[in-house]
Order: sequence, then structure tokens, then C-alpha cells
Amino acid sequence: MKPLHYTRAQALPDLLAKRILILDGAMGTMIQRFKLNEAQYRGERFKDFHKDVKGNNELLSLTRPDVIRDIHERYLAAGADLIETNTFGATSVAQADYDMAELAFEMNFASAQLARAACAKFSTPEHPRFVLGALGPTPKTASISPDVNDPGARNVNFEQLRAAYYAQVQALVEGGSDVLLVETIFDTLNAKAALFAIDEYFETSGERLPLIISGTVTDASGRILSGQTVTAFWYSVRHAQPLAIGLNCALGAALMRPYIQELARVAPDTFISCYPNAGLPNPMSDTGFDETPADTSRLLHEFAAEGLVNIVGGCCGTTPEHISAIRDAVAPLPGRVLQKSFFYKEAA
Repeated sequence: MKPLHYTRAQALPDLLAKRILILDGAMGTMIQRFKLNEAQYRGERFKDFHKDVKGNNELLSLTRPDVIRDIHERYLAAGADLIETNTFGATSVAQADYDMAELAFEMNFASAQLARAACAKFSTPEHPRFVLGALGPTPKTASISPDVNDPGARNVNFEQLRAAYYAQVQALVEGGSDVLLVETIFDTLNAKAALFAIDEYFETSGERLPLIISGTVTDASGRILSGQTVTAFWYSVRHAQPLAIGLNCALGAALMRPYIQELARVAPDTFISCYPNAGLPNPMSDTGFDETPADTSRLLHEFAAEGLVNIVGGCCGTTPEHISAIRDAVAPLPGRVLQKSFFYKEAA
């Protein structure tokens, strides 16, 4: 077994102990603003591809890198410290829907390089910027049946997910990611496959990057889709020893508050991240969601004032304007202070 050594992002824990860090906002929302057509998604390389690809946002890292670069730079200019790669659906499992599974590695590598270049452009010694290699959920889940008439049916297994995530992790790290982010988790077993693949890559490569894990509470039940409460979800993933644990997507900040409070209570020795949607869906608004930058930033200011968070940003419906307002709202406030965990002390 190779000895593990840490590279890149070594300053993150110290930065998080000093101030709240700002994550970027929605990628999909910003891509929609470009109103790209099928031909623009295809580009010259895929102009004769046999299947429609409009909506495959991860493909744009190959066919329209200028669009992805522009979005990254807008968020960085708005004050983001942490930039997610354009890889939410860049696993071979997800790309199989477009018959592009074999492009997954290239998509992840190119996406990481785009984010790396954007961060390099904006980073200074006083204000470093970091690339978060994003591992999203897949359209196939290991815990949930795709057939309401057959609860035991599954359309993917753990090994298939592990292999897909391993390839994604390798490409994201080789492309220049500073941190790995397993996000929008609605099936804990899928997340466990991603975490297993990450640990496997760390063992094989001898390189260990910080890890952020972000679950998704889907409704007022306070559970993720595969049935875990926030507390149960934390206990099922804390073995990965993430730099931060958090929640994103599905809910706006107002509805997310009790679950962030719960997470902050049960994970006292881990930094907390929170990047909610811009409220509820609203097809009449420019972003498709109902919260303005002033609304979202006011709510996240309240989270910070309550001592709940260390990383804040935005998910669906948020824009650079939201991120700029969030940055200004939380800048005067300190981040959540970590405590020693009773459970870890007991285990020790």
C-alpha cells in the first residue's frame, strides 16, 4: 500500500477556521441564459452524432468551453472562493442516456482543467481560489426500484457505480481539482459507492484530497429520498472523514434551516456547508425560482449569525448576483466553531 500524502488545498482548514467561504451558484441556471440550440451543443465534433444532445450540459466542456469558462469567471468575479466543475452528470452511468458513456473521462478532465484555469486567473496570495471536483448523483439508484410494481427491481448495482465514480475521480484529480465534492445525494448507497471509489483512488494514487459531502433533503419529511434522516445520513457517511458535511438543492434556505441545525448538532467536529436553491420553483421568474439575491443572502446571513455554517453558496436558480449578495451578507460574521466530537472521543 502506498503511503498517502496530501497535496493542494492544504490551506482550506485554516481558512475555514478564520472565515466563511463562498461556494459558487448554479451551473445549469447560467447555461440556460445562453439559450443554446442543438447545433451549439453538438459543435463541429459531434455535428453528425446519432442522438440529440441538447441538455447534456457536461458535453459543453468539450464543445463550448467558452461558455463554461465564462460562467466560472462570473462566479469568481462575484467573490466565490470555491468553484465546482461542470461534471454533475459526467459519469459513464449518466452519460449512457446520451450514448456518450465513453466520453465521461474526457468530460471530467476537461471540466477540471477549465475550472483550474479560471481559479488560477483570479487567485492571489491573499485570496486563493479552489476547484471542487463535483460528483453528482446518477439517474440510476442502487436503493430505489425504477418499477413501482416491483420494489426489488434495480437498474444499477454497487460495482457499476463504483467503477463509474472511480473513473470520474481519476479524471477530476488529474485535471486539477483541489477538493472532491459528492453532492446532491438522494440515495445513500450511491453515495457510498462514490466514497468507496474515492478511497480506492486515494489508496492507489497515494494522493488524498479534502472531501465535502452534501446530501439532499427532498421534502418536509426531513429525509433524503432513500429514507435516511439527516442524522442517519451523517452517521452512514462520517467514516469518510470529510472536511465538510452539508445540504444542497431541493429546498430553499427557509425550509432547509431545521435540517442544517440538526446537522450542525450531530457533526460538531466537522465544517458545515449549505447551498440551497433560490427558494421554490417559479416559471415566471428569470431564473425559474422565486428568491432574489436579497432574499437568499438575508436567509444565509441568519444561518451565519446563528453559528451554523462554514461554507455557503447557491444551488438551482442562483446566479452570480446571488453569490455576490451572499458574500456581502456573511462577510462580517465568523464561521461555525468546531468542537470535539463525543462519538469520536469515545471511539478513540
